[in-house]
Amino acid sequence: MDPASGLIFLVAYALSMFATALWSMAYRGFAKPYFFRRDPEAVHDRMTNIGSFLGSHIVTRKAAEACFHYRHPALEQNILGIRFANPIGLAAGFDKDARLTDIMAAIGFGFEEIGSVTGEPCEGNPKPRLWRLPKSRGILVHYGLKNEGCEVIAHRLRNRRLRFPVGTSIAKTNSPATVDIPSGIRDYAKAFRAFSAIGDYFTVNISCPNAYGGGLFSDPARLDALLAELDAIPTQKPVFLKLPADIGENGLREIVSVSRRHRLHGFIASNLTKRRDLPGLYRDEIAGHDKGGISGVVLRDISNNLVSRLYVLAGGEFVIVGCGGVFSAEDAYEKIRRGASLVQLVTGLIYNGPQHIGEINRGLARLLQRDGFASVREAVGIDVRNASIARSA
Repeated sequence: MDPASGLIFLVAYALSMFATALWSMAYRGFAKPYFFRRDPEAVHDRMTNIGSFLGSHIVTRKAAEACFHYRHPALEQNILGIRFANPIGLAAGFDKDARLTDIMAAIGFGFEEIGSVTGEPCEGNPKPRLWRLPKSRGILVHYGLKNEGCEVIAHRLRNRRLRFPVGTSIAKTNSPATVDIPSGIRDYAKAFRAFSAIGDYFTVNISCPNAYGGGLFSDPARLDALLAELDAIPTQKPVFLKLPADIGENGLREIVSVSRRHRLHGFIASNLTKRRDLPGLYRDEIAGHDKGGISGVVLRDISNNLVSRLYVLAGGEFVIVGCGGVFSAEDAYEKIRRGASLVQLVTGLIYNGPQHIGEINRGLARLLQRDGFASVREAVGIDVRNASIARSA
């Protein structure tokens, strides 16, 4: 790098650091307290409208990139033929109707998962259905797969230029009409067909805790039937399976065994937890809330352990995406070292603000360099591999 280019790089880096620090102070000191005094779903809907507007204009996108985006060659990966500029993605459940793909790319995410999208439009469960758990640093979610349905959302994306990899999480419509197995499979298949040529990958969500029938397709035999139906639908896109957070060892082994027989490329670990007995979960925040799943810090260890278990069972066969309790670069790095090639978050964004993604990516690059890794790929699963070597020594 010549001196002039080096100087430009240093100035740009310093400005980026300053903007990140300024936004962090503004969000945590002013915006977050304001938002957290108001109804969480109303705030989310308003911010979705604002984000959609900001993403639709090049000036606001470029401004967001200048303030938030962090790039580093060590963070880049090519996975299943998809180029990821960094491993940090927005998990499904935040951008239910695919209205935020432009702005999420601008603030520095490496990818996004929209949905979950269902075969039919779905209003979700009755309100209220979203609660913050500030002392527990989490969210209690009982949305019930609210979305505009696969036809409307596919039409929205069909002719849009996607600025980074976009996955589509599909689920069965939250309705009594999809409780039986054949109807549920047809509903999944309808959403799958609608997006067969749109976006970059699929996630089959079999683990939503807030829908009619619960985790109907977490049962191995039913999952086998569902995946067989999806196998018959032509697509060039990789397919992931989103796992329940509270799955036991035998259940995990059975699902991995079924997955080996089908067109499946990876797992997302994990969905929300339904447990109410977790360390760090303040009982007064969940009193009277028997329904719904919990995200945030209390999900971190559950997700991390599931990532490690998956890596031991099938790390050489399937790509693993870690999801749950990511509030820092160290959190993301732990998932990577346990076996995750990619990492997703939502709750950390809500609690820490839009600059948080750049903070995580900057921290990840620093952690990789500290430990002597030239890329994310080199660090994937290193803790599990080292533990295996130690046991065999």
